Parts: sequence; structure tokens; C-alpha cells
Amino acid sequence: MDAIRPEVDLPTVLVLASGRGERFTASGGHTHKLQALLAGKPVLQHTLDAVIASGLPWHLEDAGHPGMGDSIAAAVRATPDAAGWLVLPGDLPLVRSDTLRAVARALAQHAVVIPLYQGLRGHPVGFAAVCRDGLLDLKGNQGAAPVVRAQEAMNSVAFLALDDIGIVTDIDTVDDLARAGELLAARQA
Repeated sequence: MDAIRPEVDLPTVLVLASGRGERFTASGGHTHKLQALLAGKPVLQHTLDAVIASGLPWHLEDAGHPGMGDSIAAAVRATPDAAGWLVLPGDLPLVRSDTLRAVARALAQHAVVIPLYQGLRGHPVGFAAVCRDGLLDLKGNQGAAPVVRAQEAMNSVAFLALDDIGIVTDIDTVDDLARAGELLAARQA
């Protein structure tokens, strides 16, 4: 396990938990997806456990917002002294703490860091402090895509290949929850 040197300014993990989870209930879920049980523990708690284990500072953004962009902007406003941010949707219960640390380390040298699992883009996406104004301007459902595009235009985006299926295993439906349960059981075996 690689530790992050404490003397380095650490980015803050922004755990986004503001969504309505409508696809989950439409698929047959009887509760909000973040409160759905995965191996006896709510999905959001699995995500928070990984964040806490990473040792990085973090902020839970769970106030109601109209879209992901609004949630990100609110979370950045709530953490004005952060050295940067790792944007992590709360519905990624299998993300590993070492993945969070790896993105944080890569962020020390890039404006934006996008983790990849077998070529698929995942989360958390890391943003350096230089992205602050762009993140604060976000609105709607598009998330941080405009900030990523602006940094791509300046060749300031790094793609970080990781062996963590948890970065692409989000819970949107009851079937997603069942698949995450299978992956978690295999990981613990």
C-alpha cells in the first residue's frame, strides 16, 4: 500500500449523494439506491468506508440539487480551501481506497485525472485547484464534462489505467446491485 506523504497538499474527495435514484426504484428497488443493502450494509456506507480508509480529506454532498453539475459546484463551494477534488458518486460501493490515493497522487502533476478500467472511464475523476472556477460554474445534469473538455483542449488531462472494477461499478438498477454483490463476494473470497 502506497501512502501519500502527509506534507503534500491533498485533494478532497467529494462524495456526491444528491441524486434521486429514480432508475433504481423504476427497476424494482424499494428504497433509495444509496440506502440499498449490499452485503448487509448500505451502498453509500461502502463508498464512505473506502473514502475514510484512503486517509484523504472528504466531503459528503447530500443536499438536494437539480443535477450532478449543481452537486459538484455546491461541494466545491463547501470546500474552498481544498488543494483539488476527487469527484466520486456515492453509488460506487466497490471503489478501493488505494484507487483514491492513486488518483490523488496523479493529480499532483495534472489538471484533470480520469481513471480507466480496461479502457472504460470511471470515477473518481480528479481536478486540480486550477479547475476551481470551472467547477463552481457547473449546472445541470452534465456533471464536470465541460471542465474536462476545457482541460483536454490544453492537453492537461491524464488517463490513469487502474485494476479496479469498482471505478465503473455504479448502482443504477436492482440488477447492478446484484452484480456488485457478486463482485464483492468474489473479492472477499
